[in-house]
Amino acid sequence: MKAAVVTQPDQPLVIQDIDIEEPRATEVLVRIHHCGICHSDLSILDLGGAGQLPVILGHEAAGVIETIGSDVTSVTPGDKVLLTPLAPCGQCYWCSRAEPTGCPDAQSFTSGLRPDGTSPFSQEGTCVHRGLGVAGFSEMTIVPESGVVKLDPDTPLDIACVIGCAVQTGVGAVLNSAKVEVGATILVTGLGGIGISIVQGARIAGAGKIIVSDPVPERREAAFHFGATHSINPQEDDVVTKVLQETKSIGVDYAFEAAGVASLVDTCINASRIGGTTIIVGADVSLSTVPILPVMIATTGKKIIGSLLGDCHPQRDIPKFVNLWKSGQLDLEAMISHRVKLEEINSGFDNVRETNGIRTVVEVAS
Repeated sequence: MKAAVVTQPDQPLVIQDIDIEEPRATEVLVRIHHCGICHSDLSILDLGGAGQLPVILGHEAAGVIETIGSDVTSVTPGDKVLLTPLAPCGQCYWCSRAEPTGCPDAQSFTSGLRPDGTSPFSQEGTCVHRGLGVAGFSEMTIVPESGVVKLDPDTPLDIACVIGCAVQTGVGAVLNSAKVEVGATILVTGLGGIGISIVQGARIAGAGKIIVSDPVPERREAAFHFGATHSINPQEDDVVTKVLQETKSIGVDYAFEAAGVASLVDTCINASRIGGTTIIVGADVSLSTVPILPVMIATTGKKIIGSLLGDCHPQRDIPKFVNLWKSGQLDLEAMISHRVKLEEINSGFDNVRETNGIRTVVEVAS
């Protein structure tokens, strides 16, 4: 099969032939049709594969079941499915507490390998890593049964794929992590696929004021379509000052950092009200730090929480998000600004690097 592979640090992806195993008893073989390009993919690419070369990236994918393992019961060959980058085991301490993103099996996605340290991919006997647990930039992939969710036969895979990461992460951060209530005031910094999904989640939750900040004017303008009520150009205005002006010097109830920039965490903390919550959604892979005064946190009651994949349980939340799309409450089509073929994937990564549009979707197979 063909796949777009990161083979060397600081080099474009290369289309190569890759060998793939048969699925194990609890695994499924999926033919990938479409996969979105997430900023996390770009971060790993720019980090030279993060020590996992060669690696197949892509974790926002949708496809069709080709083959199933002997113990698989929830899907059958021919089913359309959405893949999720955090596949929970369903049995551990975290899964028993309905916290599947803490599951060790799910967390193992960072290694690019199965929990047992193997990969279903190889090339002339050399291990090829399954990037971020999915490897969606390949014609086929193997994932655990818990890593796929069955879709209705009429679901368009090119549209649904963005639920896999952007929507789970963004809408989930609002509904699951922050539990935003009706009438709340919101700040969102960063308006890529995840930031726009946060905006949509805030609108769905009934937020009263949704303030967005991004240096790209096209993204700020697009955010109004998805539910934003106010926008800030951070290159011209101080975000905290503008937020305080818009909230009568109170600050927002919830501030979401969606750009993966450490300094924006400080912005969110300062823009939140006494007792408000900052939700760190973006991942700053530069390992930059933010100075925090414990006395300020203690005396203001401000809270800081992390949100991994929107604290979503794929089998519970993906069908919910699909239904929100079907009912017209969640706009997936407008999130997709660019479409490229697998052979054009490097131009898709250029879109992400240049903050061009909201989401680029790769057509892996027609």
